Amino acid sequence: MQLTDVLVSEHGLFLLLGVLFLYLGAEVLVKGATGLALGVGLHAALVGVTVVAFATTAPELFIGVVSGLDGDSQLGLGAIVGSNIANIGLVLGVSALVRPLSVSSTVVRRHVPFMALAAALLVVFGRDGIIGRAEGVVFLLVLAGFTYVLYRGASDGADAVDESGAVADGGAVVEEMPDVDADGLSLRHVAYLVVGLVLLFLGSRWLIDSGRSILYQFGFTQRLIGLTVLAFGTSLPEFAASVVAAVRGRADFSVGNVVGSNIYNVLAVLGLLAVIVPVFVSVSVESFDFPALVAFTVAAVAVMLRGGEIGRLDGAGLVGGYLVFFYLLLP
Repeated sequence: MQLTDVLVSEHGLFLLLGVLFLYLGAEVLVKGATGLALGVGLHAALVGVTVVAFATTAPELFIGVVSGLDGDSQLGLGAIVGSNIANIGLVLGVSALVRPLSVSSTVVRRHVPFMALAAALLVVFGRDGIIGRAEGVVFLLVLAGFTYVLYRGASDGADAVDESGAVADGGAVVEEMPDVDADGLSLRHVAYLVVGLVLLFLGSRWLIDSGRSILYQFGFTQRLIGLTVLAFGTSLPEFAASVVAAVRGRADFSVGNVVGSNIYNVLAVLGLLAVIVPVFVSVSVESFDFPALVAFTVAAVAVMLRGGEIGRLDGAGLVGGYLVFFYLLLP
């Protein structure tokens, strides 16, 4: 069967709808959750580093939890690892090709160490072939520490929210605040929240089922399905947002988007998944996927620390590295 025939089939349609619903669900969920949080009087900085941050990670979270409950934790793990690699190789790389990205000292000081720590903990915890509930709790505790660091940075600033509605963390943007009215509890925000959750559930369900059905026909294993179609599907929102930000000259958002997403994917998504169900780590994941994640993370940290800018040559190297990684994955 040809790939074009598959993409125009029923499975192909639901695959595309799954990606679309994940994107729309995350957008609507952010709007509803933020409106409710601001409505009950939470500080805007706290909302930015908790509610908005978690809501924007919702696609990866739903993919991981739904696949785990289906007994396919390898899919969830593959989606997390693949998404983090795609965030660095594709999202950061393409954004740097569009326009060189400046890296603020705040991102380097507060965010980058947690991204490196998250990748290191993932590799260490997976060495015995399983990431269990205890490791999941450790991930969540580290996440709590990261959230505290972000909140302190945001609330200590002179302006917790800038004129564009972004929650500021020194010179960096922590999370983009959607355009909502903090006018107390509102049924409209509750409706947004419910609709967002429904869209996320349907999107994750369709993306998993359709991706599995399509790629099984081409000899892909569950691990490869997670590393490719699920990872790319969940990275599309970050890709679109970061490239648009680079075009508009918002380099701080492009870099912060990738770093923050990689932190939350491991600490929040995998942490919660491991608390719910054991996450099994195969030999191929330990011998290839984890080293690839470490290599991309080290490359990202290196270019961020060197000179405070990610240039077009760096972007080309990251994209080239991702293409090599993807080629080596093909069965």
